[in-house]
Amino acid sequence: MRILSISTLFPNPVKPSFGVFVGNQMRAVATRGDVDLTMFSPIGMPLWPLSMRQPYARLREVPQASDAVGLPVHYPRFTLFPKIGGDSNPRRMASSILPLARQFHEERPFDLVDAQFFFPDGPAAAIVARELGLPLTIKSRGADIHFWGQRPRALAQMRKAARQAAGLLAVSEALRNDMIALGMPAERIGVHYTGLDREKFHPIERGAARALVSAMPNLNIWSEGSLLVTPGALIPRKGQRLVIEALTRLPEARLALAGAGEDEAHLKALARRLGLDERIHFLGLVDHDTLPHLLCAADVLVLPSASEGLANAWVEGLACGTPIVIPDIGGAREIMKDRSAGRLAPRSPDGIAEAVLDILSDPPTQAQVAENVSRFSWGVNAQNIVQFWRNVLEREPLAQEPARAVG
Repeated sequence: MRILSISTLFPNPVKPSFGVFVGNQMRAVATRGDVDLTMFSPIGMPLWPLSMRQPYARLREVPQASDAVGLPVHYPRFTLFPKIGGDSNPRRMASSILPLARQFHEERPFDLVDAQFFFPDGPAAAIVARELGLPLTIKSRGADIHFWGQRPRALAQMRKAARQAAGLLAVSEALRNDMIALGMPAERIGVHYTGLDREKFHPIERGAARALVSAMPNLNIWSEGSLLVTPGALIPRKGQRLVIEALTRLPEARLALAGAGEDEAHLKALARRLGLDERIHFLGLVDHDTLPHLLCAADVLVLPSASEGLANAWVEGLACGTPIVIPDIGGAREIMKDRSAGRLAPRSPDGIAEAVLDILSDPPTQAQVAENVSRFSWGVNAQNIVQFWRNVLEREPLAQEPARAVG
């Protein structure tokens, strides 16, 4: 199969961890040998002089094409209008992709156009597919549905793209239901669970992991007491504020925040105001080689997001043997089969603290926790999406089992 795939959420040479889970999936697809994959990851760039400021100035260093992230990727530029132009991005994205896509298609025809994020990627891919006369598939991951689905102009484009698509995917049953509620065709939506790098994310005995983490520069975070970790971008939707406030109810615990983002200054100010400076560690971006050690060192992973599809952080934490405390959102119940995985907790400081204390009072073994995600791998994930594409190209009804298989 010749697949043209589009994803704005994708690693690049300047930001190799950006969209790393999409990168992992597509690398696994490319290494199978039965798919000829052409990857486009459009980069939005505002007009001068804003383009000379960060973070855009650094993105100017990304080449038009590169294989630095483990597979060949094209990075065309489209004009971005920050904060005000998001709803109109798909058209400009498609214009940036089409010249090269047409050239490739004329030289050796593609079979299918694929989008790995529903907005803006899905409507942009729909334009490309119409121009090339090809079938379309779109995958949703969570924020693309929950955020953009609340914006009327974006939602109208998403519904139009969904009607055009020969097949749609969601990362959980819960997200599939959310797509149906937005008016997308239920009969075309399959479930495609995330994957997992099992070589990196597996249990390391907690004491050994803490010794490793403590020896790393800027990661000397462990002392006596329990360690909580909250991975993810420091943005209001992820709910780090709630974890910090919960720490006032957990006097023996420390908290490591692994991520960076716009909310960092507010969160640091909150920590100072609550007198928690000595017990909260702002680690910034933690690379994917270090993250497994940090997760193994933690007693509990806490991530009180307002919305998720099925978060990769949940799966990675469990794979490392670390129980999780998360709200009852998205696909939470699809991986939280019993109490060995952790607790579903309200999005409140009291609810989080109570759940953490409950886990710490009778902690499961790391092996018991890791068993909850024993079925996840990038190999199975790649196998299932390739089968999904085959089903679309064979013009058969989406096979219920392959579309819904865990991978």
